[in-house]
Amino acid sequence: MKNLTAFTFVLAVVVALSACVATPTSSNVYREHQTQNEQIVRMAVVESVREVVIEKGETGVGTAAGAALGGIAAGSSIGQGNGALAATIVGAVVGGIIGQNVEANANHRKGLEITVRLENGEFRAITQDADEVFRVGDRVRLLSGRGVTRVTH
Repeated sequence: MKNLTAFTFVLAVVVALSACVATPTSSNVYREHQTQNEQIVRMAVVESVREVVIEKGETGVGTAAGAALGGIAAGSSIGQGNGALAATIVGAVVGGIIGQNVEANANHRKGLEITVRLENGEFRAITQDADEVFRVGDRVRLLSGRGVTRVTH
């Protein structure tokens, strides 16, 4: 029984951590399929920069893993019978709440909404990771290709 509990714990942790892998929306990160592809380059001037939160969305893995871990931990540490059953249920509920919060926090990251004025006078707004500093008046490049646009210096 002890080995099964340890295996379940390790499996739950691996599943929970796999949900934390973020999809980059950075101007500095390219996926392999985005390399060696021609991109359209437009010059622009930054009109405004606004901090935003980029949310990946919740998968439910954090809630499920937390509930499983909480139920196992509470149920295995409290007696037998109805007491153990009640502890398992309470542990699962509390673990699920904690797991949901952990997943939600892991799936939020800082981003920027960058509004630019193109040379032809048109405005565009691009949202991306906040891994580069942009200021109003900066001259920037918009790199567009395959449905993705990035703002770079």
